[in-house]
Amino acid sequence: MPRIGLSRDRLVEAAAKLADEHGFDKLTLAALARHFAVKLASLYSHVKNSDDLKTSVALFALSELADRADEAVAGRAGKDALVALANVHRNFAREHPGLFEAARFRLDATSAAVSGGARLSRTTQAVLRGYALTDTDCTHAIRLLGSFFLGFPVLESAGSFSHSQPEAEASWSRSLNALDALLRGWALP
Repeated sequence: MPRIGLSRDRLVEAAAKLADEHGFDKLTLAALARHFAVKLASLYSHVKNSDDLKTSVALFALSELADRADEAVAGRAGKDALVALANVHRNFAREHPGLFEAARFRLDATSAAVSGGARLSRTTQAVLRGYALTDTDCTHAIRLLGSFFLGFPVLESAGSFSHSQPEAEASWSRSLNALDALLRGWALP
């Protein structure tokens, strides 16, 4: 019988906070049980196993990120939309390091297709409409942007940019200018 007060949603929200505090890789059912001061067996009424919990946290993270992206790019176009979308990813990584990591958790095809990740892809496609890319080039551009939106914050959070000048902020801005210029002149044979 499920413990009063526990629900799947409540467990996932608590797991998301634990991921941010301690790292997604350290998220376990045992840690979650300790957080709620319950026996591990009490959680199995709500989640199947650790993979189910991590999948749920990943879906939560992608949904949160997609919500922020949708809000940030609404009413914007071109470089303004590109910068807004990029900043959402970077800020999310800074504010929610565990959830940013969770958003990269491998999902099965069915879960991925209905996740916030699919919404993020559609939002990125909408941003790219301002650059008049073909469908194939749009796919390439989404992959390029995704690599930048992931890679820069990962390297930044690891301290990779803290040992040299100029500051990372200058590189971020220059990189976004370069991406905008690249997308505007993308027309490749």
